[in-house]
Amino acid sequence: MGIQRINPNNLKYVSLLTLTVQNSAVSLCMRYAKTRDGDIFFSSTAVFLAEVVKLITCIGLVFMEEGTFLRLKASVHNAIIKNKVDTMKMTVPSLIYVLQNNLLYVSAANLDAATYQVTYQLKILTTAVFAVIMLRKKLIPTQWGSLLILVLGVALVQLSQGGETRIINVAQNRFLGFSAALGACCLSGFAGIYFEKMLKTSDLSVWMRNIQLSLLSLPLSLLMTMINDYTAISNQGFFFGYDLFVWFLVLLQACGGLIVAVVVKYADNILKGFATSLAIVLSCIVSIYLFSFLLTLQFAFGTILVIISVFLYGYDPNKNNKSTKKSSNHADEESLLDSEPQNV
Repeated sequence: MGIQRINPNNLKYVSLLTLTVQNSAVSLCMRYAKTRDGDIFFSSTAVFLAEVVKLITCIGLVFMEEGTFLRLKASVHNAIIKNKVDTMKMTVPSLIYVLQNNLLYVSAANLDAATYQVTYQLKILTTAVFAVIMLRKKLIPTQWGSLLILVLGVALVQLSQGGETRIINVAQNRFLGFSAALGACCLSGFAGIYFEKMLKTSDLSVWMRNIQLSLLSLPLSLLMTMINDYTAISNQGFFFGYDLFVWFLVLLQACGGLIVAVVVKYADNILKGFATSLAIVLSCIVSIYLFSFLLTLQFAFGTILVIISVFLYGYDPNKNNKSTKKSSNHADEESLLDSEPQNV
């Protein structure tokens, strides 16, 4: 009730600020956490804990919708236990999101925050490709053009960087980082469209779908933890390298996509593109001062192309077409729900 009394124009500015801070903070925090001096935490454990926090958050949101614990219990039972087939269909995006989040940590450890932020915009391309294939979505000419500009911009950014570098005590391989980011983009695109298709074919709420995702992601992410870091965790402990900053990063990852999903309903595509662009610029500026990032002319030109592509892809000349706008807003909301620094 309280949020309805707020001036809608003010909500747009709040949305802009929230989207900008969330988009840039995740990449910067992941980069800092993986390259700072001292003990480095295990990425797989952070992915697991983020799913725990996300599950608790979504259960709390559904509880607020239902009003009582008994209604919450009945709602979860009907949606998950009684509807086993539908729940098991969410195993696919659950596994993909676990793999995606682990790849993002690999990318953040091997790419500076600015390059990571720009490169990860390739998820626009992969999401568009899977939307065309899986949902038979038709892209307008400006969107196809924006995708070409996006690829060119990311290519320029990557070519402007060197090969292998070392910061503090962490060896970094840019090819590995780019490969991980590209893999995460492909997984994000497929999982986002799959998730959207599931939402369109049922009447379950977004929060209940996320409860399904988290419940299935927890055992999968725990398995991933055992596969990747079992020996190290056995010797050093599950919470090795954890401090307040790492816990903040876990919370940021878990709640980031959920926060964006809430605020994006008050913002249009142009505003969302503006927030993404500001996040890229902010990441570049902070990287210069925090990580001694060297900004080259080629990197700047590539970044500008990526920003232009973001605006072009979100631009809808048929804005007054209600069906087009509804479809666009629906797709935006679902694609922002993945647990990437989204994913955002």
